[in-house]
Amino acid sequence: MGLLPLLVLAVLALEPGAASGAETVGNSSEGLLEFSVGKFRYFKLNRPFPEEAILRHISSNVTFLIFQLHSQYQNTTISFSEPVPGGCNLEFDLDIDPNIYLQYNFFETTIKFAPANLGYARGTAPPPCDIETGQDSRWRLQYDVYQYFMPENDLTEEALLRHLQRMAEVPQVKANAVKVVTLTADDKTIVSFSSLWGQGVIYNVIVRDPFLNTSAAYVPVHTYACSFEAEEGNCFSLGRVSTKVFFTLFALLGLFICFFGHRFWKTELFFIGFILMGFFFYILITRLTPIKYDVRLILTALAGSIGGICLVAAWWRFGILVLCMLCVGLVLGFLVSSVTFFTPLGNLKIFRDDAVFWVTFSCIAVLIPVVFMGCLRILNILTCGFIGSYSVVLAIDSYLYTSLSYITLNVLKRALHVDFRRAFVNVPFQTNDFIVLAAWGMLAVSGITLQIRRERGQPFFPPHPYMLWKRERERRVTNILDPSYHIPPLRERLYGQLAQIKALFQKEQPAGERTPLLL
Repeated sequence: MGLLPLLVLAVLALEPGAASGAETVGNSSEGLLEFSVGKFRYFKLNRPFPEEAILRHISSNVTFLIFQLHSQYQNTTISFSEPVPGGCNLEFDLDIDPNIYLQYNFFETTIKFAPANLGYARGTAPPPCDIETGQDSRWRLQYDVYQYFMPENDLTEEALLRHLQRMAEVPQVKANAVKVVTLTADDKTIVSFSSLWGQGVIYNVIVRDPFLNTSAAYVPVHTYACSFEAEEGNCFSLGRVSTKVFFTLFALLGLFICFFGHRFWKTELFFIGFILMGFFFYILITRLTPIKYDVRLILTALAGSIGGICLVAAWWRFGILVLCMLCVGLVLGFLVSSVTFFTPLGNLKIFRDDAVFWVTFSCIAVLIPVVFMGCLRILNILTCGFIGSYSVVLAIDSYLYTSLSYITLNVLKRALHVDFRRAFVNVPFQTNDFIVLAAWGMLAVSGITLQIRRERGQPFFPPHPYMLWKRERERRVTNILDPSYHIPPLRERLYGQLAQIKALFQKEQPAGERTPLLL
């Protein structure tokens, strides 16, 4: 496994009546040995790491090349069999097509490429693509799919060209990009990713020959998952006006809940009911109706408000604390489960099955209220802190791109789009994301700490509102010394108010002539 003894490599370029040696020149900038027709050269070879070389400036009257490789006592191999990207193309227009084809929509970005073929000598026929499936055919090739994120909020042409250069050749791709998946010849040459609206992403594929330990790169492709030419919702406009209004108002309420939610219990219940009803209603109306986004958002706001009012009314009338805290705990569990699948765990192959994914997701969400069932006040304060502060993150994403919004957006995409299960959910984590993450953490910790300190010595939860109202009403009926005892019933008060309003619209009747009375 060590270094082989001194090796001598010679390149002979045969012309009519001429022969010469070759010299190798190290090209450290590309990581390759550069050959030129001329002299012999010694170099050392490490067995696990083959050397790659390039020969430039071949004369036009050269008929063929002879490469000679010699070692003292160990066998060595010289190969000209780098895989040919797209060499077994049966789908696209070109005979040999090394291009990567990309399609995107709001939910996913899909890349396709033609299978590669084994390398072959110049002037000979290429190996057949689908006659054999053994180790001597193209079926031994493997495909490494790489993903590279450009800087956030940088849509300039100069940035694209600069970063494309980092994804053009094999060494550069391996050094700069992240390998997402490795495909074999048995897999379809199709890979899907979560679409990142307004975020520049470059994809490339490296085809490897594990038998000869050689590789070659396809032509890189890029996308921003948005349109530069659209009048509304183009790459330069971060979100619609309706989205900004919705999430700004939502964030204001969430910020209040983050610091004061436990004290203002009914307001928090409205917030939780709004989230639960709004989330499920948006999924339902999107999957079943073709109405436009702005209308869906307005209807979602209305449905969420109804859900919040219903949860507050249920607490006021029945006062079932466990039921209310189950709703609160499920919202926190939803966020915890979303964060779990936001990590590389979400890219595991097992979770591409919808049944496995949703059962696991639901179990994590339900686990949170079960774990905290013995300390409901802590559960409520934690929910106020984390959910309230995350609403601010969603509002920030409406004005400035941040990957943290995809914590919940990926789950929403999974619920809305059937094919999203096959998508890899990688996102960039750059300067903006670190700043937003720090802000989210500071808000959550500050809100939780403030509420815990303020609630010391206070009742865990407010009493049942309906029972208080009922007890107060009975007290007023039986206690004649209570000033409220002499207040007329509600019906009489309403009639009195209506009479006063009607009097405002009635004309004053003339009183006639008045004569003073004389005694």
